Amino acid sequence: MNDFELHIAELAGQTKVQQLVYSITEAISTGKLKVGDALPSVNQLSLESGFSRDTVFKAYNILKRRSVVESAPTKGYYVANESFKVFMLLDDFSAFKEQLYQSFRTDLPEAYSVDLLFHHYNHEVFRQLVQNSLGRYSMYVIMNIDHKSVDPILEKIDTNKLLIIDMGKPDNDKMNYLTQNFYESVISCLEQGADAIKKYEELVLIYEENNTPHPSETAKAIKKFCKKNQVKYVKNAHFEVSELKKGQAYFVIRDADLVKIIKECRKRNLVLGKDVGVLSYNDTPMKEIVGNGISVISTDFEEMGKRAAAFVKNKLRTEIVLPTYVKLRDSL
Repeated sequence: MNDFELHIAELAGQTKVQQLVYSITEAISTGKLKVGDALPSVNQLSLESGFSRDTVFKAYNILKRRSVVESAPTKGYYVANESFKVFMLLDDFSAFKEQLYQSFRTDLPEAYSVDLLFHHYNHEVFRQLVQNSLGRYSMYVIMNIDHKSVDPILEKIDTNKLLIIDMGKPDNDKMNYLTQNFYESVISCLEQGADAIKKYEELVLIYEENNTPHPSETAKAIKKFCKKNQVKYVKNAHFEVSELKKGQAYFVIRDADLVKIIKECRKRNLVLGKDVGVLSYNDTPMKEIVGNGISVISTDFEEMGKRAAAFVKNKLRTEIVLPTYVKLRDSL
């Protein structure tokens, strides 16, 4: 093994086979073992680790199936490829999260494997998934569950291997983050679209703080913009069909509310962008074409995926707040 001494990580909840697999892949991912380096024989590793020959053989077989390790009659076991296993935990599955993931996956080498899971804003599920992942992955990319703080369970992960994405304010100044701004950036976007918004008699925000994970800072930003620009501001917890009327501009967070508004406008022959305005949060390819285009305020989720992949590949300190943009389309 080129004088390299393998450190066996004793991880809670893992079998001896899993401990061996993790320890070898971790040594490869950190550069302590490189492609072409020889590994100890089954007998030698069994003697050094105290594990049975069968345990070592099973671990090597798992690594061979992953194409991380190969064996040859004259060379024995050796490192064939780099091995990185990435834990990616997102909030839920949606069109823009798919953009994020596809961009992330595309920018990673094929040798990197990614386990993608979802917490659906359930704190118990979030903590259990993170707890179960500890010590089993080379890198962690986690979409935080709360914008105001970072869950303490994340402090159990080596900060050099962890990237917080989308939202959250790390208390630990050593934590890496790739987030978006839900207040100042939203105000800036609204100001850019002020002329279009002022064509309408009132701006109606469909938002219920207690039933949505979207940060309340956005609601505060909209209220501040409306006050400054003397635009009538209304906030409703739900979209009510009976309250839809000409002269309104709607700001919607949830795509489900967007669909309801579009359907009701069509039902009443109201023209989007003329009779009723619509501004949606988070862009998707579909919003480019629905109703001749839905105006959006959004961050670039493809860029988020690329930058997250760069963190995983390069392991560099990351402290980035991604810009938020406004795209005015026919709906406003």
